[in-house]
Amino acid sequence: MAKPKTSLTAVERRTEELDTIAAVLPIERRDELAELLTDQDVETLRHLVNQGMGDNTLRALTSDLTYLEAWGLAATGKSLPWPAPEALLLKFVAHHLWDPKRRETDSDHGMPVDVDENLRSQGFLKSAGPHAPSTVRRRLANWSTLTKWRGLDGAFASPALKSAIRLAVRAVPRTRGRKSAKAVTGDVLAKLLATCASDSLRDLRDRAILMVAFASGGRRRSEIAGLRREQLTVEPPIPVEGGSPLPSLAIHLGRTKTTSGDEDDVVYLTGRPVEALNAWMMAAKIDSGSVFRAIGRWGTVSRRAIDPQSVNAIIKQRVELAGLERGEFSAHGLRSGYLTEAANRGIPLPEAMEQSRHRSVQQASSYYNSASRRTGKAARLL
Repeated sequence: MAKPKTSLTAVERRTEELDTIAAVLPIERRDELAELLTDQDVETLRHLVNQGMGDNTLRALTSDLTYLEAWGLAATGKSLPWPAPEALLLKFVAHHLWDPKRRETDSDHGMPVDVDENLRSQGFLKSAGPHAPSTVRRRLANWSTLTKWRGLDGAFASPALKSAIRLAVRAVPRTRGRKSAKAVTGDVLAKLLATCASDSLRDLRDRAILMVAFASGGRRRSEIAGLRREQLTVEPPIPVEGGSPLPSLAIHLGRTKTTSGDEDDVVYLTGRPVEALNAWMMAAKIDSGSVFRAIGRWGTVSRRAIDPQSVNAIIKQRVELAGLERGEFSAHGLRSGYLTEAANRGIPLPEAMEQSRHRSVQQASSYYNSASRRTGKAARLL
């Protein structure tokens, strides 16, 4: 006689439900999420997955929803109410946008110490000081989006909230920095590749990551981490006058940050990046599934893809091995570096954008303008 199934607790049930969407929405802190998120939160996420929302958008929504629930519990002792009242939204702004100078003389200004310590102990707060205005606006926007997906109206457009944000930003002005302090241009990339000189699996993989990410137009770390063998197609070799033809490969990007899955965005690799990628896939015996995978302590290649954070960690590790300043470069430096290098080599902007797949001419041209201004006559009057 079969034993009757024991009933699951609410947390265990949410854990199982989160497992069902983990393939689309990778979750590292599943158990913590199951404790923080409510049944309605998990159901909303499942609904968004079924609606075909982009993976990156889902990750951002989940990350912000988890932070909001953690903050709500720390600040009020209860899960977030839906819809959130205007007073709670104003409290959120007051806790995250504040004046450090005023805090020195008024301990009640900004986020309360107990709330700060609670969030910091859980790993939700790392840096000191107020949040960046862009982070606060993004979290409020995602809070509003999740409210609408529940079929509810919130107070996110209230004049009081808009005024509070405007006054808080004005009181604590911050300059917007680049995602990567410095661009990984051709000369920097050469130094990073020099640290991947051996035939070890780790060097082969990291060399392929660096070359593919850069040469394919500065692909985002999420696109590199999510790259699958099925997205690659071999193209006819490129003829070279007086030399051997160069191997060519097409990468079918599918859904990206700026496209839908219905669009077949394609970028091309030619020559050395193709050779580096083929060398890694052959050594790791990858003929299907994820291209870039974790490597175990004893040199075993995982079946699971590396995550986007690992791409950033790999690049920073190579930066350090190359004797460069770790804090000055990140994965986004490959994206900005591609366009900067294209500008330095005189490649027309439209041609570079075809490879980088930038949709905004204004954003892409900013790298060109910086390169031309730095080397132009206007900067050399003396």
